[in-house]
Formats: sequence, structure tokens, C-alpha cells
Amino acid sequence: MDAFLYVGLPYLSLTVLIVGTVVRFRQAPFSVSSLSSQVLEKKQLALGTIPWHIGILILLAGHLVAFLVPDIWRSLTANRAFLLTVETIGFMAAAMAAFGLSVLVYRRLVTARLQAVTNRMDLVVLGLLLVQVLLGIGVALGKRWGAQWSAGTTSPYLWSLFTFQPDMTYVSDLPASVKLHLGLAWVMFALIPFTRLIHGFSVPLGYLWRAPQQVIWTTRRRLTRETARAGGVNPETSRRHFVKGLGGLVAAGVLMSVGVLDKLVGYFRGQRLDRTEQVDLLEKKLERLRATAEEQSLELERLQKDAILVAQLGQLDPKIGRYFTDYQMRPALAFKGADHLPILISAKCTHLGCTVASNVDDKGQIMCPCHISYFDIRTGQPNPGAPAKLPLPRLGWLLKDAKGTVMLTQDGAGNRTWPQGQEALDPASLDGLEVWIAKRFDTEGA
Repeated sequence: MDAFLYVGLPYLSLTVLIVGTVVRFRQAPFSVSSLSSQVLEKKQLALGTIPWHIGILILLAGHLVAFLVPDIWRSLTANRAFLLTVETIGFMAAAMAAFGLSVLVYRRLVTARLQAVTNRMDLVVLGLLLVQVLLGIGVALGKRWGAQWSAGTTSPYLWSLFTFQPDMTYVSDLPASVKLHLGLAWVMFALIPFTRLIHGFSVPLGYLWRAPQQVIWTTRRRLTRETARAGGVNPETSRRHFVKGLGGLVAAGVLMSVGVLDKLVGYFRGQRLDRTEQVDLLEKKLERLRATAEEQSLELERLQKDAILVAQLGQLDPKIGRYFTDYQMRPALAFKGADHLPILISAKCTHLGCTVASNVDDKGQIMCPCHISYFDIRTGQPNPGAPAKLPLPRLGWLLKDAKGTVMLTQDGAGNRTWPQGQEALDPASLDGLEVWIAKRFDTEGA
């Protein structure tokens, strides 16, 4: 399913967009229009269409810049003032677009004269656009600083599609709302050739640089007189201009077709690799197979065993965490606390699922670098104002001696149990004890 949503659907949508648009321009060029309804109702049209177009153009421009120059965009959004400005402008633009769309939908539903020229596809498109904008607003509010983290997720994913090297790992771990936003965008691309949205391709850009023209209203009598004075139109000249224009269009079409077909044929035929490239490709495949085998081996171990060794307590450091994999196959970190006992905490950020860094700062916090959230390693709580709102879950652990005897246990809530009856451990022997995670602590947390 993921392969279809993130690879198959995008290529299918773009193919339908390109082929459908070309066919419609050739077979029904005069239908490439939004079919103005101003003569039927104009007050609500102005109230809706102006904020809608202003908002959506700003949003599209922001998305396009982040896609075209992700490295520059990442550097710019690293500045907090710039990031706040971009997020504010984006939210205001989305709000304008949502308001404008709502007015346009209401206008189509309640105005009798418009209902007569409104088809089902018009309502479907307006509904999908409204859902897409609201989804974007939801992502902006629920998964903060999207202008920053998108440069490392959706931008490289889109580049991988357009370079015919699709890599869905960039977006496979994103929240469901972001995935739905992406999927709906591909669906709407596929709908463009069959709806009024195609009028976006007929923007009269030529008016920006054409020579000034003077319009003179005339009567039939004046037109006849001026034509006779000019000697009429030379059919040969007109035919020559037509042939030149047609030749230019054919040449441009041939060049574009060659470029597109070359990419498509190369993609479906597969690349022709020399020996060195084949070796590199096989090594990468083997590396991925090994990584998959290692992951499945870890998963099997966690299914079979009730406890898994993390490390010796003496190997843990209070400032640099030791990564390991918990029973849910998620990354986790192990530290040595101020009381010389272990601290085990999830390393999967509660905002977007990124892996947090292992270094502890002077405040006893670890950072998620994707969107700059800090988490206290003792409680898991994020810093005030962080994009992440939920704490990192703490994990339960066991301390065993060399004989396998459990000396001390602590669950995810911090409750300790002394199986041997003693209430303290010899500090000199702590570093020789082993730290284990247990399946019975799997679902417990702070």
C-alpha cells in the first residue's frame, strides 16, 4: 500500500495530468476556462474569489520555493525570526484561502442561477480543495514548524520522484495527517485535466510583455472603408504566417515529446549499468538486505525473550546516551543517573517520530534536531513552547549480577522493587551489574 501511495499514485497522477491536459488543449481548447459566473452573481464572487486566489498563490509559492531550493530554504528557516514570519504568513494565507473557498461553496449551493450551471465535478473539486486547505491548517497547528522539517522530508521525497529514483523512506514515518495531505494533492493533480482547475494553465502571461495596443471601436461602415483603403488582406501573407506558426508548434511539440519519452523509456527499460555501477548497486542492495535481516533478528529476539541486555551499568555515561532498541522496535537511550542507577528513555520524538540526539546539555536535556524540542532525561518532559507537547516515555529496567540474579527493578513510572530484600546496593559493585529491559515493562510509561 505504501509503495502505491508514495510511488505509484504520484507517477499515475502526473501521467494523467500531462496526457489529459495535452488532449484537452488539442480537442477542446475553448473549454480550458473557469467559465466565469460573474454575470450570474458577482457580490459573493468578489468576496470569495479574491481571498481564495491571494491565499492559494502565496501557499503555492511557499511550497514551490521549499521544493526548488531545499538547502537554501533550510538555512533560512534555521533563523527563528524568519521561521516565525513564514509560519505566520502561511497560516494567514491558508485562512484566507479557506474563507474564500467557503464563500464560493456557499455561493454555489444557495444561488439558484448558479445551481443551473454547476455540475457534480465542480462541487467535488471545491470540496476537495477545502479539505486540502483545512488539512494543511491542521498540520500547521498540530505539527508545528512544517516550513522547517519539510525541507528534510517532503522536499527530498519529491526530488526523488522527479529524478526517477523514488525513495518513500523520507515520508513513510510522517504522521497520518501529513500523509493524507500528500495523497490528496496527488489525487487533485490527476483531476486537473477534467475540471475547471485546468484554467490555471491558460494564464495570459503574454499580456505582460506584448506591445501596447490601442482599441478603437468602429462601425461596419468604417470597417468596410478602412479595409478597402488598405487594399484588403493578402491571403498569401496570412497563409505564410499560419504555416510558420504551425511549424514552430510542431517543432516544439517534437522536442518536448523526445525529452519526455526519453525519460519514460529509460525508466521502464531500466538503466544500462557498467560493471562498476553494477557492483555498487549490488553492494547497496546487500547492505539493505543485511539491515533488514538485522532488524528482523532483533524483532525475533524480542518475541522470544522476556528480557534483553542493554549494557553493563559501568558502560553507561551521564552525558552521552547509549542507543538501543526497545520491545516496540523503537529507538531508546540509556544513561547513568546522578544516583549511579540507569535512566532509560524512549528516543522517538513525540512530535514527528524523529530520533532525538544522545548528547545531554547543561540542563540535563536532549534535543530533537528536526524541529528543536528539548526533553528532560529524568522526566521526559519537553521544554515550554516546544513543538512536541507530550513527554518521551520512560522505560522500565532490571539490574542483574553476573549470576543472573535480579538485584533491583524499576518500572516506567519510577517505582522500584528490591527482589532480594535489601534497600541499597554496594556502590562499588554497581558498575559490574547488567542493565536489562523486560517485556513486562513494555506498555508501562511515566
